[in-house]
Amino acid sequence: MSDSSKRKRPLVADKRYPGKGSAVPKKAPRGKAPAKRKPARAKRPRRGGIIGLLSAFVGWVFRLIWKITWRLTAVAMVVLAVAIGYFYTTLPALDDLLDGRARGSVTMLDRNGDVFAWRGDQFGGVVTADSVSRHLKNAVVATEDKRFYWHFGVSPRGIASAIRINLSEGRGPLSGHGGSTITQQVAKLICFGEPFDASTGQTEAEYERSCRAGNIQRKAKEALYAMAMEAKYSKDDILSIYLNRAYMGGGAYGAEAAAQRFFGKPAAAVNAAEAAMLAGLLTAPSSFSPTSDLDRSQNRAATVIRLMREQGYLTQAEADAAQANPAELSEAAEAKAGGYFADWVMSTGPEFFTRNTTEDVIIKTTLDQRIQRAAEDGLKWVFENKVREGSKAQAAIVVMSADGAVRAMVGGRKTKVAGAFNRATQALRQTGSAFKPFVYAAALDLGYSPNDLIDDEPYCLNIPGSGKWCPRNYTNNFKGLVTLTDALKNSLNIPAVKVSESVGRELVSQVALQFGIKNDLAAGPALALGASESTLIEMTGAYAGILNGGSSVTPYGLIDLRLMGDNEPLMGTGGGIGERVIQEEAARQLVYMMEKVISEGTGQRGQFGGRQLAGKTGTTSAAKDAWFIGFSADYVAGVWMGYDDNTPLKGVTGGGLPTEIWRETMSRVHEGVPLSDLPMSLPGPASGLGEQQVASDPIPVDNGGGTLIDQVLREIFGPSSGGGGQKNIPARGEDR
Repeated sequence: MSDSSKRKRPLVADKRYPGKGSAVPKKAPRGKAPAKRKPARAKRPRRGGIIGLLSAFVGWVFRLIWKITWRLTAVAMVVLAVAIGYFYTTLPALDDLLDGRARGSVTMLDRNGDVFAWRGDQFGGVVTADSVSRHLKNAVVATEDKRFYWHFGVSPRGIASAIRINLSEGRGPLSGHGGSTITQQVAKLICFGEPFDASTGQTEAEYERSCRAGNIQRKAKEALYAMAMEAKYSKDDILSIYLNRAYMGGGAYGAEAAAQRFFGKPAAAVNAAEAAMLAGLLTAPSSFSPTSDLDRSQNRAATVIRLMREQGYLTQAEADAAQANPAELSEAAEAKAGGYFADWVMSTGPEFFTRNTTEDVIIKTTLDQRIQRAAEDGLKWVFENKVREGSKAQAAIVVMSADGAVRAMVGGRKTKVAGAFNRATQALRQTGSAFKPFVYAAALDLGYSPNDLIDDEPYCLNIPGSGKWCPRNYTNNFKGLVTLTDALKNSLNIPAVKVSESVGRELVSQVALQFGIKNDLAAGPALALGASESTLIEMTGAYAGILNGGSSVTPYGLIDLRLMGDNEPLMGTGGGIGERVIQEEAARQLVYMMEKVISEGTGQRGQFGGRQLAGKTGTTSAAKDAWFIGFSADYVAGVWMGYDDNTPLKGVTGGGLPTEIWRETMSRVHEGVPLSDLPMSLPGPASGLGEQQVASDPIPVDNGGGTLIDQVLREIFGPSSGGGGQKNIPARGEDR
């Protein structure tokens, strides 16, 4: 009997896939131990009571703030991105931003083609951050924005620092230091893409002020615009815009114009000291301008050099060399804006190409800078050595060639000026005896001889409505019979009036007018004594007509005008020699008479260097004006002296200080100029109004003695034209 209960279980394979409800454990992967379950974290028991309630509330508040903050930040970032994107789309092409001037410029060249003056908004041409001197690029970055190449257009550190400084100095947070980066400054320079529009009624100055407004709204817009620029342009592009548009003083916009303006060289060639001076101008271009205060500009440049050294842009040796050799101005820059001459040229040219030009214009002029310095030095020497200290007397000088080409002009004692009152061209003053050559020019052209005799004696005329008028000489005495030459060289009044009445005042006026005296001339007999008014440049031009043989002259300073970059001029000179006024022989005889003024007469102080010189002195009634105008064979020069308010000069006549100024000027002008003879003719026998007489004999008359001129005057005016019963009205013209 078998024991079935003890039988072994049959060998049956386990189910590969256990059914539902089976609890067959899964095998652990080979090579890995089964992962141990981490014990569950014990829950932190909540605090109860008031502390628990407060803790829960604070946690809820912080979670709420965080949710609001990140949502607002996200919204702000989206708005910021949209704003930057908008400004990005409005930004123009880079080339359109490099020259932002509303006006053009005028560059003036002297007779040799050298620049001596600028006007308007000077722009020397486009430069880039790569084309300028490395020193200039580094100086600008070191001075204006040392983190320029690392920020994104706005410098939070710079803004925070500026606010801290402003508050510490007692100002508002946005007043004073702005913390602006170069990019932000460029945004203001281009006025956020808003061009100037004159049709709005806003002036250019008001437009620029609005672009630089410092309120919070403008600051926010400035920051957005700066970031948009950073997204569109490279750092060097932004720096290039800055180098081209920044105002750097002296009318110069941009680095190229400033380098040419102050140093006479391109921006690519400036050294470290010059670059430091240019970069120093960016903070305050008017205050630090080297043409206004060179010492102050050099001190500012020294600070810039120190910054460059601290930031590693200069070695110690380079910095020491720049400090030891500060930048100096070019000759043109020292002359500032060309002074009175440049002002006059600007006033004579067409307004749309000079004062209101929108183009860049080049004007070639007649100026000779050597002669200009001679005139300035001569005037300065006389006032320093001959005039009492503190005198407010003024003087003016004009030097020109015989064809009217003005070589030098001084319109007052302050020679380094621009826009000042020009006494050489704007002051209308009585001419005194400087007018007398035109009286004798009319007579010589009619056939009078320099050797004709005339009686210097008491003389009166009846003036309708005024009564008897009796001129007198400066010395209150009479010379008797004198030649016309002696009458002119001693500046006698009575012979001048007699000759004028003999040939006719109308003819004298016509001769003076044709020689270039454009203002209304006196209608009475005092015409001969210079009662009329004129300007120094007109009088000097009229004397140039005598020198050139008797033809009229229009003084001029402009030779040609062209646009920058053009080879062909748009216009040429508007002056020069005009029509003949008197015969050449009459002019040559007049030169002979005027030569005697300097060699023997009232103008003897004008002699220098053994040269043949001719001229005429002039002093008006009560000595309110004193003149000397004269010439050599090469140049004509006129000098006026007086007070702007017509205060009489004390102890000054035309033969005194004005003649000395003339001599000091002309002696310097003629340094190195060969000696040349004046174009003059020695006089022949006395003409006697066509009747040949012996020069030493008076011209005979039939009634009561005197010369033939006296006879003619008696026939015209009657016996009252002689002496007797005089009413001595002062009419002084003789000079000492």
